[in-house]
Amino acid sequence: MSRQDEASGSDTTGVNNNGRRENQSETFLNESPLLATPWKPHRWSHALVKDWLLKLKCCLGRVCGMEWYGYAVLGILTAILSFVMDLSVTKLLRAHQWLHTQLEGNRVLQFFCWTLYPASLCAVSSSFSHNICPFSTGSGLPEVRVMLAGIEMPQYLSLTNMFSKFLGLTCTLAAGSTVFLGKVGPFVHLSTMVGGYLSNLCTLTQANEEEKATGEMLVVAAAVGVASCFGAPISGVLFSVEVMSSHFALRNYYPCFFSVACGALTFRLFSVWSGEEETLQALFQTNFASALPFFPLEIVLFAFLGLLCGAVSCCYLSCHRCILRFTKTNPVIVKMLTTEKGVYSGLVAFLLASLTFPHSIGRYMASKCTMKQLLTSLLDSRQWISQYYNATDQLEPESLWEWSSPGCPVYLSLAVFLLMKLWMLVLACTLPLPAGYFMPVFIYGAALGRLLAEGITYVSSSGVTSGQDWASINPGGYALAGAAAFSGAVTHTLSPALLAVELTGQFSHTVPILLATLLANALARSGNRPSFYDALSISKRLPHLPSLTMVCPRLPTTLVGKAVAAKTVQLRRTADLVEIQHAIDTSTERQIPVVDSYESSILLGFVLRSELLMFLRHYNVEMLGKPLEEVCCLHPTSVLLSPHNTIQEAHGILTVAGSQPLFVTDRGRLVGLISWPEMKRILEDLTNEI
Repeated sequence: MSRQDEASGSDTTGVNNNGRRENQSETFLNESPLLATPWKPHRWSHALVKDWLLKLKCCLGRVCGMEWYGYAVLGILTAILSFVMDLSVTKLLRAHQWLHTQLEGNRVLQFFCWTLYPASLCAVSSSFSHNICPFSTGSGLPEVRVMLAGIEMPQYLSLTNMFSKFLGLTCTLAAGSTVFLGKVGPFVHLSTMVGGYLSNLCTLTQANEEEKATGEMLVVAAAVGVASCFGAPISGVLFSVEVMSSHFALRNYYPCFFSVACGALTFRLFSVWSGEEETLQALFQTNFASALPFFPLEIVLFAFLGLLCGAVSCCYLSCHRCILRFTKTNPVIVKMLTTEKGVYSGLVAFLLASLTFPHSIGRYMASKCTMKQLLTSLLDSRQWISQYYNATDQLEPESLWEWSSPGCPVYLSLAVFLLMKLWMLVLACTLPLPAGYFMPVFIYGAALGRLLAEGITYVSSSGVTSGQDWASINPGGYALAGAAAFSGAVTHTLSPALLAVELTGQFSHTVPILLATLLANALARSGNRPSFYDALSISKRLPHLPSLTMVCPRLPTTLVGKAVAAKTVQLRRTADLVEIQHAIDTSTERQIPVVDSYESSILLGFVLRSELLMFLRHYNVEMLGKPLEEVCCLHPTSVLLSPHNTIQEAHGILTVAGSQPLFVTDRGRLVGLISWPEMKRILEDLTNEI
């Protein structure tokens, strides 16, 4: 007994000692100035940052809404991305030129350097885009148009897509003028991705305006993408209105101009800070005569140039549609574009680079010039023909040397350039990599206008015509009008006319440029021909109704009653808890229709999904026996469709209504429901019949 008592006493003593140690350690922790409170990682810093962010939000919110700061940030971020991309592309192009110069004297090594460099970059761009995110290939403008119409395509706004699109587009542009691809389309897509993420941040502070903020931010981002490429804010907004939006709300007008002004200003300031320019000025400087820019009779020539650009654009668009159909039907091409995209891009780029090799036919196409150098030289106001035949007036190397070669007149180089680049550009459009197609057609139109002006100069100098009016024309003005007219005809827009003026600052040629663009558009639109971007939408079978109407005129006249889904989730007026839970589980719509009974299906109104979820969370025993109309608010329907309405009418109403679904009723009886997901399904089903 004594031993047991001693053992128990020793245990009690040990417990007391352990208790004293724990009390002492707790006392020490409480007395320690560093560990006075329970330790959590970064608790103090997180609270401080959150407090400062709330104060900043309150201060900024007093000046204007938070979405306006989002618009400014969108313009600045997009301009930074554009400048970083241009800087990277310039470095890569200079590396290619330096390597080609170092191999001077060895034609074989120069050939492989000239061809393998762009072929490798195109193969890397295609393989990288395909493996990281297959949705990043192509222009991206057709998909952006579908999203701006209201149809959700979240895979095209992902962070992975933005990363792969940026790197892939950089590699594509670094291939240079040999591949002859541009930047505008993919960069508009990049800007839309940035706008999508900024809209998510803005909706955190404005949860009640989520849909409105997202829609406005995407429309603004489309305009900022164009403005950040050229530093042209006004034409950027107009391009967004013409190409992107089938329905442009006036409430987006001022945010678009505000954001593009921030983006264009930032883009031009970066050019000044980097040392490229001394001050803010037009991207392509010209020296047109301002006293007498053109003679009155030249209006006829500008009109003829517009018709010529329209005719050539019809030929180009026809070839483009043919090559798109060929790539969709030829089994060999289909297999390569499915499994071996990198190999296909490398082979096509190698072929294009081989044709532009400077020591072969490439010397007649100014192949050593970059895209910017090509456009700058074509906009030169001097007459190349007169300088070529005048031995005392030598050509200046910085602008004209690439267009002239011994024994080859300048107009012959322009003719070869136009003939070769027409089919080469059509072939380059099949490359499965991020690429834009606006700048190449803009340059092509400038070469077409330049050739017409040089031809008139040659005819007048040879004595066929008399008078000083034709001998002193400005070829640069015709090149500028041709660039706007041809690019406008290809895209079915008028904004290139304003873009040409903003890029050069030449307001003296505004009237002839606009006249040429209008005539080119009239000829290109005749016969209900699809534009370049419409052809891409049709080829990809995207649910874009204005594009699908071009190829299937009967599509818009399809009746809603034949296309809408017959089964629609609905609730009766006296629905119980089980029916409400079943409707929540089977429907994703924000508005669930309420009918008088399942047999009659007479539409009474709708209930909000959020209210039903709130009811399910907070219901009690007293609510179980009550009907639906007593526990939830029954909202009246503002817009109803008939089964005899057409798909085009439903699409137009849905564009204005936004996310609000449209109920289809026949004499008060609920037939179906049309929302944007349902409209997407209807258009996809109809495109399968094309």
